[in-house]
Amino acid sequence: MVKVKIYTTPTCIYCKMAKQWFKENNISYEEKDVSSDAQSRQEMIDKSQQMGVPVIEVGGELIIGFDKERLGELLNIK
Repeated sequence: MVKVKIYTTPTCIYCKMAKQWFKENNISYEEKDVSSDAQSRQEMIDKSQQMGVPVIEVGGELIIGFDKERLGELLNIK
């Protein structure tokens, strides 16, 4: 299975939606809370040039926001 990482904040509704979608599709993921983890926040900014969340990394490919269609393609979920 491809590695999935999501950069989040506790108040982000789209982050919650993405994590719920992962749960519904039995996708394991690593969560990085950028509101409390400065190193992860900088890592996210360096990779994506974005300050907003969610930023989702699937096997090295970045998705900005909760793009269910693109996630499905990368994770082979219909």
